[in-house]
Amino acid sequence: MSPFGSILASSAVVLTLSAPTASAAPTDGPAYVALGDSYASGAGLAGVKDEECDRTTGSYPSLISEFASTVGRGHTFDDVTCSGATTNDYWNPKGGKPAQADALTARTRFVTLTMGGNDVGFSGVLATCARVAATDREGAPCKQYFTVDGKDVLADRVATMEGRVHDVLADIRRRSPHARVIVVGYPALFPDNGGGCAEVPFAKGDFAYLRDTTKRADEALRRQATAEGVHASYADTYTATVGHDMCQPREERWVESLTPAANTAAAHPNESGQFAMAIATLRQIYKP
Repeated sequence: MSPFGSILASSAVVLTLSAPTASAAPTDGPAYVALGDSYASGAGLAGVKDEECDRTTGSYPSLISEFASTVGRGHTFDDVTCSGATTNDYWNPKGGKPAQADALTARTRFVTLTMGGNDVGFSGVLATCARVAATDREGAPCKQYFTVDGKDVLADRVATMEGRVHDVLADIRRRSPHARVIVVGYPALFPDNGGGCAEVPFAKGDFAYLRDTTKRADEALRRQATAEGVHASYADTYTATVGHDMCQPREERWVESLTPAANTAAAHPNESGQFAMAIATLRQIYKP
């Protein structure tokens, strides 16, 4: 059993994943819909379900769905998460995939959403930070790069993302008015104390900058999930993964490092990280 297995096994019945009765709602459509990007798709893990979207059986939505089946709660599950997805892909087709919103129906009773990081352009940000690090190893050249006329460009991107997530949540409520909606935040990618490590190729001062940007994005997601009238909740995966960031020794790391950068698992939760995200979400489900 995994180190998280005992927590999963001791959890109560997942009532929100139970399929509704025929008299309660239409019978078409899935009871549980997972929406989101690579942090929800389980990118880079084994058990690939969809190669185009790097969707795997190790993702936190798959783990939650598997747990619901294990405790005897029959349900239908539609995982439409996709690596690289932005809020635009919620509304519109991405490659050969339909809009993620199309998976939602009036029958849907449970929705998880992890989205917004690609709106901020986080993958490109990490690549830029690695590229400019050589110009000032002891300073914060990436922070300087993303500061224009005294304004933090990434902070502005987070603010824009927050408005887009607000619109997504409003549409989820419209399409699936009876669904329990949980916004699942992003884990701790960098040391929470602002320190760095040689394995991750950033300048020393930029670790704290990127940590703060991650926290700012998570806080934006939290605000929208808990805003009045939204009727959603927020699963904090950052706190649950502090001390297990990409700078930690391999046996303690729940987020993979940037080496090799070509690996789709780079800067993403590994198997343990996805378990931690699943547990944080399950705890939110059972929260009174």
